[in-house]
Amino acid sequence: MNTTGSGSLTASGAATTGDIAHAQDRSDDHGHETVPSDMALRVKALESLLVEKGLVDRAALDALIDTYEHKVGPRNGARVVARAWADLAYKQRLLTDATAAIAELGYGGRGGEHMVVLENRPKLHNLVVCTLCSCYPWPVLGLPPVWYKSAPYRSRAVIDPRGVLCEFGLELGDDVEMRVWDSTAELRYLVLPERPVGSEKLSEEALAALVTRDAMIGVAKVTLPQPGGSS
Repeated sequence: MNTTGSGSLTASGAATTGDIAHAQDRSDDHGHETVPSDMALRVKALESLLVEKGLVDRAALDALIDTYEHKVGPRNGARVVARAWADLAYKQRLLTDATAAIAELGYGGRGGEHMVVLENRPKLHNLVVCTLCSCYPWPVLGLPPVWYKSAPYRSRAVIDPRGVLCEFGLELGDDVEMRVWDSTAELRYLVLPERPVGSEKLSEEALAALVTRDAMIGVAKVTLPQPGGSS
């Protein structure tokens, strides 16, 4: 399902300005917490109880966590994007049958059974949201960030997508068409960002290093590093 601007897709409850940014900060800075949150403590207690009762194998749980932390994640999606930028034939396959094209690179499985890739262009920008919960393409983006699951993002991405993008530091011209796509358990989306100007001579590996998770959701663009090391 998709809508342009604040069109037919609806969601209840507009959030106050800044809520999404705060959720993003919590997502980005969680590694600096000195005291675990109540939720983290509850999860740890539940895990210990399940292991103690023999309902969960700790080694299997550790293997699952390792998979999502190190074997699936944004780096996979970045490789898909870089291949599409470097290989026009692959790009066409990706836009025609994303699930199969992504599988060519060895990615797929739970959360990526049915994929659609959305191409951003100079006059068209795509944004992905899940209005009901947090459906997300795990094989290519890993686990969703906190802000993606937050109520403010899930509602305001539909009601005021341009305002949401501004909070992420991305302002689009009035002549750019905006499309918002609602992920579901059956169908999940990946944004193919615009290739940055000046990257024509970069290798596929170097291109992949430029691609961010946020760009593949649609809340950012891919840019070349500026002199001094910032991007």
